Amino acid sequence: MSFEPRFDELPRLLPIFPLTGVLLLPRGRLPLNIFEPRYLAMTLYALAHDRMIGMIQPQEGAGDAGDPAVYKTGCAGRIVEFGETQDGRFLVTLKGVARFDIASEPPRTNMFRLVTPDWQRWRGDLMEDDKDVDRDRMVAALKPFFDRHGINADSEILDSAPIEHLVNSLAMACPFTPRERQALLESVTTRQRAEVLTALVEMSVASSITPTGAARN
Repeated sequence: MSFEPRFDELPRLLPIFPLTGVLLLPRGRLPLNIFEPRYLAMTLYALAHDRMIGMIQPQEGAGDAGDPAVYKTGCAGRIVEFGETQDGRFLVTLKGVARFDIASEPPRTNMFRLVTPDWQRWRGDLMEDDKDVDRDRMVAALKPFFDRHGINADSEILDSAPIEHLVNSLAMACPFTPRERQALLESVTTRQRAEVLTALVEMSVASSITPTGAARN
């Protein structure tokens, strides 16, 4: 039995969780430690309805407090793991389902924010996308980037993991700025996301090299 929703089963109202620097992509997994009362209420709402939460970033400089202005595009995740702690927290894992654009935000009637999502532009997210990715260039760019940031990576995984899973996992895990994460999120295809990812790590490595060729401290 598949628990994955069909396009016509995607919710018409979606609770959103604005969080700076956090990226969720289709079929990626995102663990969350939820403790604020409004987001505890949000989680209970999601569990009682479609088990889906929309991860979205506040706009540049808006911060996470209150009701910040958010980017237009986020990614909805389905709760696939749930636990409670003795000190009143929820430990949740979301599995990315599909991206969405905010069509509107109805007047607030809950502690948390609900939006009307427009899924149409992203309906292709429900199917895996692994076409025409230049794995060799991406992996070659990543190796000095990983060295620069002290990241240990399994070369066998880089060379053999399913390409969509690899690209999305790297995009979610690598230390990018919020604006860079948004660019990765809004890359329409896996190939385009891999190109953005490769360009970002190449620029990062290039910026760490002085004109004499010595790495900056």
